[in-house]
Amino acid sequence: MPSRNLKTKNITVSKHKFRLEIYLALEGHRDICWEIFPHNYSSALYAFSNKDRLNKVIETKHIYEPKP
Repeated sequence: MPSRNLKTKNITVSKHKFRLEIYLALEGHRDICWEIFPHNYSSALYAFSNKDRLNKVIETKHIYEPKP
């Protein structure tokens, strides 16, 4: 995938670190797609236990950022 269609951010949610990959233009998708990758095992457990909360935080703070 060309690098212009992929944005990568390192984020922290509740003291757990993740790598957020945002895919801007995937074939067959109209909206922005994203994935998170935990840095360690405790972050993976947190993501598994708090999926809904994590989705909400990522979408409001990192995907659809308010424009200044």
